[in-house]
Amino acid sequence: MKNKPQIEIRTSPHAHAGENVAQIMRNLVWATLPIAAFAVWHYGLSVLVLLLTVTLSCLLTERLFNKLSRQASTLGDWSAAITGILLALTLPPGFPFWMGALAGVVAIALGKALFGGLGMNPFNPALVGRAFVQAAFPVAITTWTPPLFQGRFSEFIPSSLATPFMRAPEVTEWARSVAVDAFSGATPLALMKFEHTATPVRDLFLGTTAGSTGEAALVVLLCGLYLAFRRMLDWRIPVTVMAGATGTALICQWFNPAAPGPLFMLFSGGLMLGAWFMASDMVGSPLTPRGVVIYGLLIGMLTVVIRLFGGLSEGVMYAILLGNAASPLIDQLTQPRVFGSSRRWR
Repeated sequence: MKNKPQIEIRTSPHAHAGENVAQIMRNLVWATLPIAAFAVWHYGLSVLVLLLTVTLSCLLTERLFNKLSRQASTLGDWSAAITGILLALTLPPGFPFWMGALAGVVAIALGKALFGGLGMNPFNPALVGRAFVQAAFPVAITTWTPPLFQGRFSEFIPSSLATPFMRAPEVTEWARSVAVDAFSGATPLALMKFEHTATPVRDLFLGTTAGSTGEAALVVLLCGLYLAFRRMLDWRIPVTVMAGATGTALICQWFNPAAPGPLFMLFSGGLMLGAWFMASDMVGSPLTPRGVVIYGLLIGMLTVVIRLFGGLSEGVMYAILLGNAASPLIDQLTQPRVFGSSRRWR
């Protein structure tokens, strides 16, 4: 009787892919590094320090909440690091450092810790931080800097060094001082929406236009494909986001030939970064096969609708947050049919 075998009973899942949270998050960090390096090459010291500031802010806030809740450190799961990097990639190159640090605090505190930590947050934490600064600092969040300007590795963009509640030197004056020939304070989306001026698709694809630090469609696409091949994300989500945006843009263009086409919608703004790195967040996205398709199509459609008919030129952030909010309902409505039951939803 002493040698009686023990039977261990566990709840599902019983089959594991072999990766843990830390491995997945670490691969996400590796995948974002080329995007960050491309941003640093384009904008110089200001973006490098902004990336470090926002990421450090997220890490320190995560550790603070670990201490306050008397939990072991969760910095080793890399989730706070990827939140900081993605948040920094959604910000303008000359965004003040102190505002970036505050955005990192809000992203972790309100977007993650408030709901109990990783795995329980209904919204993407990086976009929660981005939404906060969008509302709190509307001027700073819509002030853009031209890429590849002279002296970007030897001096900061003046607005980066702005102190709290103090006005920094005008970016346009600084642009003239560093011999920027074609400075524009508007992104391609703003130019199209408010001035009806198109930007060449090639420039959008290569990321050589003014915009947020992570607006480099080609680099983002390559890094996203790396994650898809490593099975670190559900490829159906970014594909359906792009499909939803493409289909909606085609429909709008059919009714209004002057409307921007699908390629413009795909490669402009933060759609590629949002589709591959934020909409695909495992916590905020649905679990069912049909659910992820509906979720992705919804985000793609909402992005185009907000861009064309909303008051803002960009709509990716709000589209993903709305998709996160709808995710539980989508999961509930798309549950697989139990064997032997009726096909009707109950």
